[in-house]
Amino acid sequence: MTDIPMRTTPDRIRHAILFEIFGLILMIGGATLLTGFDVHALGVIGIVSSVVATLWNYAYNWMFDRAMLRLRGSTLKTHPIRALHAVLFEAGLLVILLPFVAWMLDVSLWQAFLFDAAIAAFYVCYGYAFNWAYDRVFPPPEARARGLA
Repeated sequence: MTDIPMRTTPDRIRHAILFEIFGLILMIGGATLLTGFDVHALGVIGIVSSVVATLWNYAYNWMFDRAMLRLRGSTLKTHPIRALHAVLFEAGLLVILLPFVAWMLDVSLWQAFLFDAAIAAFYVCYGYAFNWAYDRVFPPPEARARGLA
């Protein structure tokens, strides 16, 4: 393993919390406007999903960075890697949350999958944009070490 600096635990926690706060605001507001589902159920789904996603975000980003270091020798993400990062994150989260969403909305797993897929599509775009912006506002240690930030 190389000695390339990775983000610190406090930085990862800040990232996860900011990601979920902004995402929750956008998701609940948008889903309320676009679906006929009960706003209370959407709120519960949003909050539970946010907590689960925050934990998943921390673990997933740590694993993704470790994999990037092992496979590429760097944690710096190109645009295609950012897209892959966002898609894989949402796919994992969708699998984790599907039974809960079906139960909360009192719908079939298929209907919950369609709802979750729409939310995941939103979060793939949001995740890409948020992570790009986060890296600009809070550059990763490797970018600072290389003088790229």
